[in-house]
Parts: sequence; C-alpha cells; structure tokens
Amino acid sequence: PDDLGDPVADTVLDGARYGASTLRAASVRGDSARYRGEPRRDSLLTARFGTGEDALVLVAMATGARATPGAHRAAAEACAWIGRAVGRSHQRLAEDIRAARRGDLKSGLHRLTDRSLGKLRAHAVDLGLQPDEYAASLRCLLLPADPQCRTRVFFGVGAGGLFRLREGEWQDIEPRVADTTGEAVVGFGSPPPRPPDGDRLTMDLNITTPPSPYEPAPEPPSDPFRFRASVARPGDTLLLCSAGLAEPLRGEPGLAAHLTLRWRESGPPGLAAFLADIQVRVKGYADDRTAAAVWEA
Repeated sequence: PDDLGDPVADTVLDGARYGASTLRAASVRGDSARYRGEPRRDSLLTARFGTGEDALVLVAMATGARATPGAHRAAAEACAWIGRAVGRSHQRLAEDIRAARRGDLKSGLHRLTDRSLGKLRAHAVDLGLQPDEYAASLRCLLLPADPQCRTRVFFGVGAGGLFRLREGEWQDIEPRVADTTGEAVVGFGSPPPRPPDGDRLTMDLNITTPPSPYEPAPEPPSDPFRFRASVARPGDTLLLCSAGLAEPLRGEPGLAAHLTLRWRESGPPGLAAFLADIQVRVKGYADDRTAAAVWEA
C-alpha cells in the first residue's frame, strides 16, 4: 500500500491542441515485455508550462537500460527531472525559441540535459548500482503555443528517431553525430576547433587511456547530445519516437507506407486511432514503443 507509485501502466495515451499544432502521444509495452511479464521500460511525459500564447509544451520520453533491474524507474525519473528543469526555465526557453536564438537554446538545453542525467547517475550510486545499471536514454520535443511561431525544438541523448512527413514523403531528420558539434546550425556540423599546437592532422579516436597506477582512467565516451531546431510548414507531421518504433520505421518500408496512408490526407487522428497506428505489428520488432506526433494546421 505504500508503493502505489511504483506500478507501470501497460499503455499511456495523451493528446492536445495548442496554437497551430495538434499533438498525439503514446507509450506502449512491447510484445516481448508482455510475454515475459516485465514492465514497460519506456516512460512518457507530456506537460504544458505557462498559459496562453506564452505557454511551452514539453514532450519527454525515456527508455531504461535493457536487462537491468529498475529500468522503468530510471526512465520515469529521467522524464521527471528534465520536466522540472524545463518547467523552471520555460519562460526563457519560449523567448529564445520565438527569437530563433539557436545557439542559446542548444547550450542551455545541453546543460539541463546533463544536469538531469547527472542526477540519475547520482541516484544510481545511492542505490548501490553502477551508473550504467540505472541509466536511460532521453529524447524531448519543445512546442511553443504561440501560433505565430512555427519553430519545433528537439534535443536529447540516446537512440531513437526524429522523422518528418512532408508532402507524402518521410524524411529522417535525426541529427547525425557530426551535427552535434559546433554552433547550433540546423543540418550542419562545424569543424573541430584548432588545437593549441596548430596540428590539424591529429585525430581523436576516442580510445580510453589505459588505467594508471596513479590516477583513474577517464570514463569511455558517452552518447552525444543531439539538437535540432526546425521550422514547420502547414501540413507537416513531425514524429519523435523511441528506438522501439524508430527501428522498424527505418527497417520496414511497409510501416512507413502504412503511416503515410493513415496520416497524410485525414489529418490528426483521434486518440484511439493514433494508438492503433503506433501498435501496428512488424515481424522481428517487439520492443516498447513510444511516439509523439505533431500535425501542423
């Protein structure tokens, strides 16, 4: 009776309409987890901060590390911490989005993400676990409620997908690792900074230094922070999803064709129809699926 916050719902479904966009979001336990009697490792948070045209809508989704105890708790905590961080800064974030300050947005959201995932690592230590035993990927979408602002901001760390359905064609707009360095310029990376000794031919192969008897070896490279600020067009559908849906979308053309047929002409589906679309089975893919889709009026 004292742990009623611990059970995980099999399915979560949400939706809303703000400004020029309609949001549908769902998180569903995968067939493999149902078969094994395990809880959904994915977590979903949708929240609106502020009111009127100054409001900012956050969609956050996280996936706990596979085959680790408490993965569902780690995912839920990651969503909760990034939600609090964004909520406390929502006024500044909304102003930066409207003013297209992509550099400020990227650096600020990077700090908020690092801080939230740092709290997750600290909690792992409190639980007596290794950080990789209590970890989660985290992917977020910021949607301003101002109908005059069509900028949509994605940020996060870890596997998943960011897709756009435009004029009947799916575009994979997930930021590449090369795009995560340098200034926040949509779709382009920046060259690495010139080293102090002026040698631009030396490559960093990300090889961890061997352990030293005098000081601990540095941690292996972590997943890169990903960021993209894109301007939506009327008629676009933006889809943010966890790896459980991104992988079949990239690997099975039939799924993309099915969603195109369902979403292109009819506009935003109802909540039940969206849930049915997200749950379409694809042979060989049975992980949890979490998705948030935004239709532009």
